[in-house]
Formats: sequence, C-alpha cells, structure tokens
Amino acid sequence: MQNLWNESELNSIAAGKIDAADTPAELTDLVYASRLLGRDDRLVMHGGGNTSVKSVLTDFLGNHSNVIFIKASGVNLASVDVHDFTPVRIEPLQRLQRMYASGERHSEDDIRQFSTREFKNFLFLNLFTLTDQMVSRSLSPSIETLLHAFLPHRYIFHTHSLALLTMSNQAEGDRYCREALGKEYGMVPYIQPGLGLARLAVNAYDEDPSIQGMVLHNHGLVTFGDTAREAYDRMIDGVNRIEERITSAGRKSFPSVQLPSEIARLEDVAPVIRGACSFEKTPGEKDYESFVLEFRSSEALAEFINAADLESIVRKGAMTPDFIIRTKNYPLVLPAPDAADLEGFKASVHERVAAYVEEYRSYFERNRELTGMQVDMIDPMPRVVIVPGLGIFGLGRTVADARLTADIAEQSALAMLDAESVGTFQSISERDAFEIEYWDMEQAKVKKNRNGGEFAGKVALVTGGAGAIGLATAKAFRKKGAEIAIMDLDPAALERAAGELGPGTLTIACDVTDRDAVRNAFDTIVRTFGGFDFVVSNVGVALQGRIGDVADELLRKSFELNFFSHQTISQNAVRVMRLQGIGGALLYNVSKQAVNPGPDFGPYGLPKAATLFLLRQYALDHGRDGIRANGVNADRIRSGLLTPEMIKARSSARGLSEKEYMSGNLLGVEVTAEDVADAFVHLALETRTTGSVTTVDGGNIAAALR
Repeated sequence: MQNLWNESELNSIAAGKIDAADTPAELTDLVYASRLLGRDDRLVMHGGGNTSVKSVLTDFLGNHSNVIFIKASGVNLASVDVHDFTPVRIEPLQRLQRMYASGERHSEDDIRQFSTREFKNFLFLNLFTLTDQMVSRSLSPSIETLLHAFLPHRYIFHTHSLALLTMSNQAEGDRYCREALGKEYGMVPYIQPGLGLARLAVNAYDEDPSIQGMVLHNHGLVTFGDTAREAYDRMIDGVNRIEERITSAGRKSFPSVQLPSEIARLEDVAPVIRGACSFEKTPGEKDYESFVLEFRSSEALAEFINAADLESIVRKGAMTPDFIIRTKNYPLVLPAPDAADLEGFKASVHERVAAYVEEYRSYFERNRELTGMQVDMIDPMPRVVIVPGLGIFGLGRTVADARLTADIAEQSALAMLDAESVGTFQSISERDAFEIEYWDMEQAKVKKNRNGGEFAGKVALVTGGAGAIGLATAKAFRKKGAEIAIMDLDPAALERAAGELGPGTLTIACDVTDRDAVRNAFDTIVRTFGGFDFVVSNVGVALQGRIGDVADELLRKSFELNFFSHQTISQNAVRVMRLQGIGGALLYNVSKQAVNPGPDFGPYGLPKAATLFLLRQYALDHGRDGIRANGVNADRIRSGLLTPEMIKARSSARGLSEKEYMSGNLLGVEVTAEDVADAFVHLALETRTTGSVTTVDGGNIAAALR
C-alpha cells in the first residue's frame, strides 16, 4: 500500500482553510490525513473508520475546554471536511473512565446497559458548541468516541483494513497478527463498540505504553501518534506488514462448481432477482417495496463466485461488524442460471429467497429473545446476491446504497479468498452480529443516509425525457424518490436534462423508431438498475397536413413515431416487467387529438387515436400480469410540439392574445408541463387503476372522454 502523504498538498489545503475561517491547525492536518485514508477502499468504505485529534477550544465566555474532534458517525472519510468532526468535551469522558476503573461501576451488565441505553445521550450532552459555526449541521458523534477519548494519544486513526481483517478473522488470528506486526501493536479481542471496547483498548495500552497501535480483532486497525503524519505513516506501515504476510502464504486453489454450457444473460437474470427480492408493503395489496441492483463481475471475482464450497464460505459471516448493517451477515447464493431454462431459474430464485427470508425471521426471533433487545425486525430480504457464472449483485433503496453494498460485497469476496488461503476464515458469533445489526447507533448510519419518498427503490423511464413534458415528468418522479432513466434522440439535450435532474440519472440517446436501439436501451436500463417500475411513453411529433392531401410517406412517418414507437416501448417494458413479476405501470402521453381532432392535424391525431386504443389493449391483455396501463390527454402545453412560433401564429389567427389563447379553457388558466407531470405521478400511485385516461387541459368538453 502506497504512502500518499504530500506536504505540498497539505500546505495547499491548509492555505485554503478547508472550508472554514478559523480552523485549528491540528484539525487541518486531521482532515488531510482522513482524506488520504478514505481514498483507498482497502482501508475504509462508505462512512466506515474514524479519526480524531485532541485540542483546546475557547467558548464565548472565554473558558478553555479540552475537546476531542472525532469524525461524525456515517461520514465518508474520502470527502470529510472540518464540519464533519464533532467536538466532544474530554473531561466528562475521562471521568467515566475513572469511574469504571475504580470499581464504582464495573459489571458486564453495567457496560452492556450503558452501551445500549445511555451512550448516545451521554455523548450529545458533552458536545462543545463552537461560536465560529465550524459545526454547522446536526451530526452524531462516532460510536468509537470513548475509545479515542480514553487513549492518551493526540491523533488516533481507526480503519477497517481488509488486510487486517483477513489476518484477524481466523481461528489463529491473534498469532497471525503478532507474526505480521510484532510487539509494536497491542491485541484487543472482539467486543461490541462502545464502553467495553474502549476499556479493553486502554488495557492493551497499559500493558505496553510503547505500542504504535492496536489490532481490534474482527473489527479493524488502530494507530496513533503525536502528529497526523506519524499516525498515518504507522497505519500504512502496519497494513503493508500484514499484506506481506498474506502474500507469503500463497494462494490456495479453489475447486469450481460445474456451470451450465450457456449462462443466462445478465439482462434476463437481474429482473428475476429484483422481483423475487421485492415484497408487498401491505400483504395482499400488490404494492411492492423494491430495490435497485448494482452488478459486479471480474476475473478476480469469478474464482470466488464459482467456488464449489461458496455457500459454506459466505455463511461464516461478514468481514467486519461495520459491514453487517449494509449487507446483513451473509449473502444469498443462487444456482448458476442456465440460459436454456430461465423459467426453472426463476422458480429456484423465488424458492431460495423465501428460504432466506424464513431463516432470517428465525435468526431475528432467536436472538431477540437471547439478547432481550426491544427491537423490531427490519425487512428480511438479502442485500447481497451471488450468482455463480455471472457475478455479484448489491441491493439498495437508492443507486448510492446499491453501489455501496456492491463495493463492500466485492471487496469482502476478494478478502475472503485471501483469508481462506492464509488459514480458515472465521467471523464473529451470531449473537454478536445481531447486536451490531440492531444496535440503534449502527442503524442510525443507514437511516441518516437513506433517501425517502414514496418511490424510493423504484425506477422510472421517461422517453422524450429531454423535452418540456418529459423533463418535468422525470423531475416529478425524482422528487418522489425514484431513480431516473431518460431517453431522447438528442445527446446534447439529454446532457442538459441530466444536469437539471442531478447525479445518478441514466441518459440514453435512442431513436425510438429503431426496434433494435430500443431493445438495447432497455437492456442498458436493466444493467444499470436491475429493472424498472414505471415507463412514461412520452415521445411525439405534431406532424400536420390536410388529410385528403397528405402524402403516404408523411402519414407513415407519423405512425412510426406516434404509434409504433409506443408499441415497441411497451413490448420491451412488458418483457422485463413479466420477468420481475411485480407488475408495473405503462403511462402514455396520448393527447387530446385522440378524441378531439383539430383541422389539418390528421397525421398527428390518427396515430394518437390508435395509441389510446393501444393503452386499452395493454390494460386488457396484461392486467393479469399486474401491469397497469394508463394515459394523460393534455392540450396547449408549451413544449417542443407547441413552440412559441406556433403559439403566436395560432393566437393571431384567432384574434387572441397569447395569454388568452393559452388559457382558453373552462377554468381560464394556462396548463403547464408540470401539471402533466403531476398527472403521470398520480397515475403511477394509483395501484388499482388501469385503462384510464386523465385529461389535463383546463377543461375542454369536446375533449372529455365521458
């Protein structure tokens, strides 16, 4: 592992004050070192690890207080800033240490009760409020605050080094770690983070105050120093020693499972998994909670996922307790998907998911009774799914969560191969895993970063997504928490739309009249998200012409775009939705022209009328699949169809002002793209409605369906 410390880089950051006007120099150094540690997934991943520095602060009355700046719970070290460190008064924490050391409170029950009942409030009560507003938002102190406070060192760094976990998560982990690190590191047996771990760490230090750090078995590596660089250098040196020991063990050969002659496509497997891992919000209501899937595959991973004894390896548990809240204690392992028997694979997936859920329920009930913890069960679905012959899927309620889970699963898989090569991988006990998974301090990390919204875990595709109505619709679904894919013909317009929609938006340049291009676009969506729930078929061009004079070529062009593209989109959507088996919604932008045609708009109105009946046919034929088909009839919406030039020409021809023309309806108001978007969202939420068309035009009796 490379030492990345660079004094010039540190000085450059310090000169910029790292986004704070009065940053203490020691905090500047801490931020820089923390970012270095956070750059490498082999050290910390997505909110893991913690770093601290002890300092002196002055309050608004001029009183001096010894504080410890410690990275807040769940904050990502790679992007940490001064605002992400919570200052906690040290003296009350050290009084707590002395109280337990004196025997005033010392029983294991006392320690466990403190860890679960008093810990969080105790830390919050001792937060130091800075007058310069360096702490500008509400953050929770790290669950490791006591460990950092009890040890006397100025700088303390704690990572979840995968190399360390590879060595320590062994039956002979203590011996292996001592062989690699020598006498410079103390050894601390596994215990849940909190007061108990802090006391054991102090004991390890008291045994030999000359140590440079300590191994927290099954948990992580701690180093300390008088300066940030000293603590950082020791971390890199310690990890390098461990990595050298792992390399010296060589690589064990792992026999492979026999695979089918042809593995099913990722694009066919992912929707099956996504559907099987979805669950009804309310039993019998057919309204599902779903996940986004992130797929990983590589040559290095193939050795792991194809191992003949894969099931026995992964069921030994997680690499570190910090991963359990993201991945559960172990993944779901599926059979290799045979391309010749996709239905058989689908049935097997559902059977194995059901078995996983039942086993998780038993695990929960068993350990809730054993521990006496008063907690409610989180959903029992797996968060990591391994498919031999294919790869690993990470599941999450958002794209970010799914990627986080996949990162952990990928790195853990490679580390487990190393661990099995060194010796025999061994994780913490089931009870320990349960206490971490359901500890409120750990659950808070997940809840803090979880995006809400009624469509969390859902995926929406909007065609024509770079246009006025399409973009407004994509924004409306995003606001509800959905992941978004937008499809349009113009790459530049797609890029601009993605800039408005924000990170995570999938953009696909596609000619919707090209059947192969549409099929490839849907495959891209499945590869990216695992599947989808809503498809807004919104593309349309208002081609004009007097019907008795219009050329066949123009009429056929209009039907290709305004009718057949909707059919192609719908067929591909249904194909994936049936693999998922959790229903979905097809939503069409039909237009009032379908029921209230205007003069010289036959080339546009005729295919739109056909699209109205297409909607009804999908409702009729695929209601049995749980797939709903509904539409919106809109009129006079400022968009690529109704341009400023067209508005001016039409209003002038009628002797009206532009305002009068745009609000020429029963309500006397202009209807916007956002109004149409709201109608699409409304229809997506209506789980018991299909074959319906919502009119959004401010009131036009001639265009009313009933």
